[in-house]
Amino acid sequence: MPARTGMAVSFATLLAAWQVLVLVLSPPRYILPAPADMLAAAAGHAGYLLSNTLVTLGEIAAGFAAGASLGIATALGLAALPRLGRLVWPLVLVLQAFPVFVIAPLLVLWFGFGMASKVVMTTLIIFFPVASAFSDGLRRTDPDLLDATALTAATHRQTLMHVRLPLALPSLVSGLRVAAPLAPLGAVIGEWVGASAGLGFVMVQANARMQTDIVFAAMTILAVLTLALRRAVDGLAPRLTPWMHEG
Repeated sequence: MPARTGMAVSFATLLAAWQVLVLVLSPPRYILPAPADMLAAAAGHAGYLLSNTLVTLGEIAAGFAAGASLGIATALGLAALPRLGRLVWPLVLVLQAFPVFVIAPLLVLWFGFGMASKVVMTTLIIFFPVASAFSDGLRRTDPDLLDATALTAATHRQTLMHVRLPLALPSLVSGLRVAAPLAPLGAVIGEWVGASAGLGFVMVQANARMQTDIVFAAMTILAVLTLALRRAVDGLAPRLTPWMHEG
């Protein structure tokens, strides 16, 4: 089954199960609205949702690009300078150990309620899986290949760029695939803590007014953005690793 067809079937199944649950339990609308109520709310607030979606989309795109670039650069830097890596990597692990909800208020305090704090939050969340996966791929180069390269006139930098880097690209793709669903999480958490626009802001405002149908509409849009980003990464994979044929 093609990926798009499978995704559509899964989405339709989820909506059907949601509708059945509402029919069976008959919860108050403010607790669990029916799918039709959510769609009606989305249509009635289309302009409002669209403008805030564009804000979150910009934060996701900027944070994902910055986090992936920083992760790639860090992994390459640590591979090029192994001694420095032994000092820097523990600091990276300490940074990753902090829960995002602990860091988010500080980022809002330092960078303000605008887009910058959300981009920084998304960058931090994206950075670690990309840097970790890519660094692991660079470290796992076949020792026999490295021994064979050592018999040539290739420098350490040439070995890194022409042998270790290409062989580590599948690991980079894996890191990007893990990171893709996390990018919207970083943006929305930042918006929950403090923002004047974005889907997270919409959720907080609608939840305070008990407009649960708007909350679900924003969640659905966020899910679509997450799936779209993951599809974009999947589309990038054959370009990075054209020699690999995935099932």
